[in-house]
Amino acid sequence: MTDIIDELEWRGLLAQTTDLDELRKALADGPVTLYCGFDPTAGSLHVGHLTQILTLARFQQAGHRPIALVGGGTGLIGDPKPTAERSLNSVEMVQDWVQVLGRQLSAFLRFTPEGEQPQQTDAVLGNNAEWLGTISAIELLRDVGKYFSINQMLQRETVRARLDGEGMSFTEFSYVLLQSYDFVELYRRYGCTLQIGGSDQWGNITAGLELIRRTEGNRPHGQAHGLTTNLLTKSDGTKFGKTETGTVWLDPESTTPYAFYQFWFNADDRDVIRYLKVFSFRSQEEIEELERQTAERPAARAAQRALAEELTTLVHGAEECAKVIEASRALFGQADLGNLDAATLGAALAEVPKAEVPGPVAELPALVDLLAASGLVPSKSAARRAIQEGGAYLNNTKVTDVDARVVEADVLHGRYLVLRRGKRNVGGVIVAG
Repeated sequence: MTDIIDELEWRGLLAQTTDLDELRKALADGPVTLYCGFDPTAGSLHVGHLTQILTLARFQQAGHRPIALVGGGTGLIGDPKPTAERSLNSVEMVQDWVQVLGRQLSAFLRFTPEGEQPQQTDAVLGNNAEWLGTISAIELLRDVGKYFSINQMLQRETVRARLDGEGMSFTEFSYVLLQSYDFVELYRRYGCTLQIGGSDQWGNITAGLELIRRTEGNRPHGQAHGLTTNLLTKSDGTKFGKTETGTVWLDPESTTPYAFYQFWFNADDRDVIRYLKVFSFRSQEEIEELERQTAERPAARAAQRALAEELTTLVHGAEECAKVIEASRALFGQADLGNLDAATLGAALAEVPKAEVPGPVAELPALVDLLAASGLVPSKSAARRAIQEGGAYLNNTKVTDVDARVVEADVLHGRYLVLRRGKRNVGGVIVAG
């Protein structure tokens, strides 16, 4: 086992812990069983969840047993937001999302292969609907609720914020009881003695620790602990995990592998080393070398490329990552556009300025009109100048005729045209119909 606490500290992840010395000792004596919960409040996990998922993976690599707990029960309620009440999703929808999240989480941790004997550090995939769906209201109130002080619950930061505004339903007010009971149940079933989460989960985690202390007086599995990681922020002040088109999801139908790759590749130089520490499994020496390269040659984007390739491979697989890299090269004239399949090319063009025009091809406007319509140039006169100066390209072929028109053979997969102005400005045209 490696010293996972030192690892988390170097990577800038460690925010809060309970009794750090005791936690270090427990981890050194390990293996420790730990868990993190993921509520199915949407049909996919997003890049914000990767911090916790990969932290579970780091613990497993250090010789400990992770439990990835999908909140089939808590997801029906939802952890209170500081601003407004959540909309409740249907039971059927939450059940579907539980299956999706379970499949996504299974890709990041090592589970027992079918037909093999389980190893001590093999991961567990759980669903808290298994126990929250069977506990009665009377049992919850008698066996859990009696240990919670209303006075303390009212002091919770999220509760105070909501009470100062539009208020909070008893449903969301009670969420902390459910998450705390999860910790007790996992403590009893698996000897789970550590819960991890983002720093915004500290109150829920400590409530669970107190419930274990009060209900499991003899503590048969030893002292329980909590650990939180720092929430990521971006240097420009915008929210991590968001782009102009919205949340960056792990599901390829919601965020294409190309868009996923570009999210990491476009990371600010001020952020990329922090991202590598949090999301990459590269060593300290490798990351420090990438930091040196970024400082000396920022235009090469070596750190961003390393980060984008590692995470796209991790989330979408090596084959999809290779397609994305080929598409990126092809869009900028460094590879053959004809080698890209329709889905990859369409995903790539979705991330650049573009215009959609009606077919058929014979009735398409002249190329100067398409350049202007795509947004690559501000006007048709600017498009003519770009052509005359040798800076306009159609499908990576330089355009020399200001009166040039598109022909059938130019339309890739019967639908796409790739336009470029100069070396770095790419746009597109989608031919409808």
